[in-house]
Order: sequence, then C-alpha cells, then structure tokens
Amino acid sequence: MLGSTRRSALSALGLAFALAALLLPAAAEAASTDVPAPGESPKIDAIKERGSLRVAAIGEFPWLPENTTGSGPQFSGPAWVLAEEYAERLGVPLEVVPVSHETKVPILATGDADISIAPLAVTPQRLEVVNFVVYSRSSLCFFGLADNPKLKDVKSVDDLNRDDLTMAYFTGTPPEAWAPGRFPEVEFRAVSGSGANAPVEEVMSKRADFASIDNVAWPQLAKQVPGLVVFPAGDDCLQSNEMATGVGLAVDKGDPVFRDWLEAVYEEVKDEVTAAELELLKGS
Repeated sequence: MLGSTRRSALSALGLAFALAALLLPAAAEAASTDVPAPGESPKIDAIKERGSLRVAAIGEFPWLPENTTGSGPQFSGPAWVLAEEYAERLGVPLEVVPVSHETKVPILATGDADISIAPLAVTPQRLEVVNFVVYSRSSLCFFGLADNPKLKDVKSVDDLNRDDLTMAYFTGTPPEAWAPGRFPEVEFRAVSGSGANAPVEEVMSKRADFASIDNVAWPQLAKQVPGLVVFPAGDDCLQSNEMATGVGLAVDKGDPVFRDWLEAVYEEVKDEVTAAELELLKGS
C-alpha cells in the first residue's frame, strides 16, 4: 500500500513537472519587456520627468495616416500603434510634435522629440545619424493586363523574366537601375514621369506588358483600373520583397538602451503592428 501511494505521488509530481515545462515557454512569451530602471536610460528618465512621450509626426499612408475628421485619435496605422504602446508602457501620454519632411530626422538631434514616428526609409545616410526600429518595408509589385495572353502562364515575379516581355518604368526612379539586374531577359521601355504612381498608360495601351508599382499603392490602382493582374499575386503583393527597403521609426544614437527597449517592445507587438498596416491597405 505504501509503495502504491509513493508511486502515485511520484507520478503526480512527474505530471506537475511536465505541465510546468509546457507552460513555462508560454509564460515567458507572455511576459512583457520591463521598462529600464532609473539611471539606465537618460531618455526614459527625461520622458518620465517631463510626463510625456514626444513623437515627431507627419502623416503618410499607410504607415501613419492623419485623421482629418476632427474626432478620434490624431493618427492611425502601424507607427501610431507602436507609439501608443510605448507611451502606455512608460505610463505617460503622447505629445505630438508636427514636423516637415525636412525636419523629421534633425529634430531628434535637438532633443525636441524623443522618437520620430514620421515614416522613414532606412538609408545608409540616415543610419549614420539615427537608430531605427524597422516595422515595415516599401517594395515593388508588378502589374499587367489580365487578358494579356503573354501573361497567361506567369505565376510569379520570376516568370516575368522573359525576352518576349516588355517592362515600362519612369525615368529617374529607382526601378530604372534595379530592374535590369532583376529581369536580365526583359526588354525595357523608359517613359517620362507624370506624377502618377506607375506608368499605367503604357500597360493599358499595350506598349508594355508590365510595369512596377509601390506595393502600398497597388490596392488603390486595382480599384481605379479594373482588369489588371498583379505579381506577387493577391495579398502577397502587400508583403512583397522585391526591391524592399525597410521603413521604421527613428531615435537619436545617444541612448542605445532606449533604442533596444523600443525594439524589444516592437518584437512583442509586431503582429498587431503588421495587422494595422494590412487593414489600411486592404481598405484603401
């Protein structure tokens, strides 16, 4: 009887350890990143002493659209989701500092903003003066006429690399230098920029079989111009990796502890951040 009781107790103890082993990873994942203690981050200490998180902002779809209705939050989008998360964890309200495209980076050096949530493409020049938390990317999709017989068998971007296809692009834009390396077999047609997002007329007139467009601009074009097909197909266009450039928020280089905390928080909420961007793109 004693042996049976002991075996039962050991079995129960073993089961408890097994359950604990299963639950520990989930508990670790659910735990939130601690705010650095006083004295560890000068920027966080200053934010808490001031009582607000100052964010430099200028509206830009789909990363930080401005709300012009006069009610509700001032902005929306993935950058705003992150800013609100940071402010909540720091226990302070957000203080928006309006900026222009010319001042959205320099304002960090002056200390007039703690974070620049104005959407910024990550470039070598900017990396020299600020640190980034990259939460999105700008990339390309490729579109053509859905009834173009030459595109009938195209299933992926790789399939566009054929010598019987012509790609149109605007002169003086990044695809001009990038596309020949991506599509060495393709014939190219350069056209002057017209202020449009893409050389749509070249495709519609059949002077070109396909053209590139920023992934964030594709949903609007698809609604405006029926009868187009896109590669990568469907929603995969919205997360294309073609000619991808990181987009993020920026902080001054002077406080790496602050930047590392911002990055760690992003990693915890990145699914929510991505969902906010995709929701805007699909609804555009």
